[in-house]
Amino acid sequence: MIPERSRVEVMLSAETIQDRVAELGAQISRDYAGRDLTLIGILKGSVPFLSDLMRHITVPVQIDFLEVSSYGGAMESSGIVRLVKDLSHPIHGKDVLIVEDIVDTGLTLTYLIELLTAQDPASTGIASLLDKPSGRTEGADLDVDYVGFTIPNAFVVGYGLDLGGYFRNLPFVGIYTPPEE
Repeated sequence: MIPERSRVEVMLSAETIQDRVAELGAQISRDYAGRDLTLIGILKGSVPFLSDLMRHITVPVQIDFLEVSSYGGAMESSGIVRLVKDLSHPIHGKDVLIVEDIVDTGLTLTYLIELLTAQDPASTGIASLLDKPSGRTEGADLDVDYVGFTIPNAFVVGYGLDLGGYFRNLPFVGIYTPPEE
């Protein structure tokens, strides 16, 4: 069943998002001045954010992707993270910035930090469009280096975020309200 778009209320407009992404790109460029940077996008949700962000970064950038799964099409995390697609290139000795659409439970990023740290990068940072601190699970104490927006505990879609694969193409971030049963 295709979820109804009418159940999505705009939380962050496209213009608000683009303004903040430009600010993050400038900040990342200052912080990584004089260094090469590898952006690692977490598929599939990070694609719009990564695409816009990298255009605002002025230092040399390479990109790669990881795909993990913890939601499986549901509105809540299963609590189990599994690697679906690994990196295409080694990151040993490189400055790495993980680019994520949202930090919610923190389980995915905790798993990814361990996975990437084992590959001995020069540095590892995190950039996330959205941060939902109220969703963190015990033991997932993360430092997110670059946060676009801190949001309340709501299920959000748009700008890469989905519900069962739908809504990723919306140019804004909105709150999805499920139909009453």
